[in-house]
Amino acid sequence: MKKFIILLSIFGAILIIGCSLAFAASAPAAAPMKAYITLGILLVAAVLFFSDIIPLPVTAMLVPVSLSMFDIIPATAAFANFGNKWVVIFMAMFIVGESTFITGFADKIGQATVKLSKGSEIRLLVLAMCSVGILSAFLSNTGTTVVAIPMIMGMCASANIRPSKILMPVAFAASLGGTMTLVGTPPNGLVNSVLEKMGPAGIEPFGFFEFAKIGAILFVVGILYYTVIGHKFLPDNTTECEITEIAKPSRPEKMWWSLIIFLFVVVAMATKIMPLVTAAMLGACLVIITGCITMEEAYRSVDWTTIFLFAGMLSMSTAMKSSGAAQLIADTVVHYVTSPYALLAVVCAVTALVTNFMSNTATAALMAPLAIPIAVNSGLSPLPLVMGIAMSASACFLTPVATPPNTIVLGPGKYTFTQYLKAGWPLQVISFVVIVAVVPLIWPFFPTGQ
Repeated sequence: MKKFIILLSIFGAILIIGCSLAFAASAPAAAPMKAYITLGILLVAAVLFFSDIIPLPVTAMLVPVSLSMFDIIPATAAFANFGNKWVVIFMAMFIVGESTFITGFADKIGQATVKLSKGSEIRLLVLAMCSVGILSAFLSNTGTTVVAIPMIMGMCASANIRPSKILMPVAFAASLGGTMTLVGTPPNGLVNSVLEKMGPAGIEPFGFFEFAKIGAILFVVGILYYTVIGHKFLPDNTTECEITEIAKPSRPEKMWWSLIIFLFVVVAMATKIMPLVTAAMLGACLVIITGCITMEEAYRSVDWTTIFLFAGMLSMSTAMKSSGAAQLIADTVVHYVTSPYALLAVVCAVTALVTNFMSNTATAALMAPLAIPIAVNSGLSPLPLVMGIAMSASACFLTPVATPPNTIVLGPGKYTFTQYLKAGWPLQVISFVVIVAVVPLIWPFFPTGQ
């Protein structure tokens, strides 16, 4: 069956490319062939991302390979994004974040949360969501969730609370917490990079904490929702409260070094006393120099799936702009959608829907290059659309595969696919409404002076 699906997907990919080439051959001169080939490659990548028949990093790397093979962009440009500053920033922050886990700082936060809950289900829910969400704004939300699970499971066992009542909202909080900073979740950094590459003159990328203007609202709304009413929709699964084994802090004597370096990096990024990439890489070097983390641990800490997705799909941004594909889509969309709010709603809805079934980083990489030229052709600022994409790519709660934290709690909580849908759809709708309503108030559709 799996071989059949693979063959069918390959056939579909060839068909898409073939149709694109055939359509390009009969297209008017105003629509260059390279634009249609680029769109064909984009569609193939979307199919492969969605079906997951080959590893996501491989799909991402086939994008610059294809763009180079079809001479859409030069090979040097196709693979140049491995040196992109956002790729370097995320690599460095993976290392800095890992040092906080190894030295025990993240573990201390988790233990304090458990003590403060005093056996209350609602109190544990709120404290766990707050602590995991805030940590996820600066560290890996995946790593933060993994560290939190054993402590939450242990607390649930001693307080006779079903873990299924706590773990799912904690996973959602990790995703929402990540929306508050530039490095909190990969889609934020990715859309910033695309904005820098494709944005019109005079449009600056978002600042380190600028994402929090809407991300913090979503985070607070999520906590309030599950505190007031959302906890009633959580499943009551019978779970053997076995403590998940994770690596215990191995260098607690280095915790203060790790904390000082971490705070230095955050302050340096927020105040811009030095370039973001310089601050991040300096922090990564310092945690190794001070012995907070070894070189081997630093290598292992990097989420290479994220790095390859990031670097590979950024080449699509270059190709969409240079081939004319982005302009082609923009002209088409502008012809049918005129209301700025309708445009934002469509972009956010598509992003959220697709992200619930495939990588949120991949979804952001597919959507951001399309949104910017659409905004420009409509006479709108691209900032609200791009921010809407970034938030919608992380605020996804309908499936266990929507985000890594959602997947991590699937086993410990004994959740089913349907339970994610039942418990997550109200927050999904609320998040969508908040994004569409609030984002334009912070980043207006029309640039200043219009």
